[in-house]
Amino acid sequence: MVSKEEWDRLCHEFISRGVTLVAVSKTKPLADIRELYALGQRDFGENYVREMVEKYTDLPADIHWHFIGHLQSNKVKNIAPFVYLIHSVDSFKLLEEVNKQALKYGRKIDVLLQMYIASEETKFGMDEKEIIVLLDHYDARKEQLQNVRICGLMGMATNTDNEAKIRSDFFKLHNFFVFLKDTSFFAKEYFSVCSMGMSSDYQLAIEEGSNMVRIGSLLFGVRN
Repeated sequence: MVSKEEWDRLCHEFISRGVTLVAVSKTKPLADIRELYALGQRDFGENYVREMVEKYTDLPADIHWHFIGHLQSNKVKNIAPFVYLIHSVDSFKLLEEVNKQALKYGRKIDVLLQMYIASEETKFGMDEKEIIVLLDHYDARKEQLQNVRICGLMGMATNTDNEAKIRSDFFKLHNFFVFLKDTSFFAKEYFSVCSMGMSSDYQLAIEEGSNMVRIGSLLFGVRN
């Protein structure tokens, strides 16, 4: 686990730069999450629906649960009662399902659109044209989609040691984020999240415009 001194340093860094820290707690035991919670952390990210539901049941109610993994439409119902932010909406079908399940619980669920910026085919997300098409569909049906709110973009950079490539990936996402915020019907106060950067590249992400980072191993240690 991160030391108290390192935790204080990281918190100061993120707060001073206006960045939200999501602690990625996937596969980590409840004791580790409680330890970070005791230090003041409230935003936690999970990749798997079942694990997230189990942790939600056993941990304090004021935790903000972020779903950051690939989400299947048939599993939205399991997290709809409590999820704080879904980072990985990558289709209009999924957006519709989030709205449907949010309506059942009388909630408005915030989501990010996942943009594909990496070079690996194993990563998910939409390109710029697909995002624009999705937004056009959303605009045409926004009266029927009152229970879902698009709050920004998320993306994962290429897994590489090439810093220039990583910066290029992040620049691409942030540039498109600014374009959407400034030129579309999303130029509103709640379209404000540019989520990019993990333990290995968060500093580059922040330098390229990220205001939300997803960090696991720096806080919890390397996973088995």
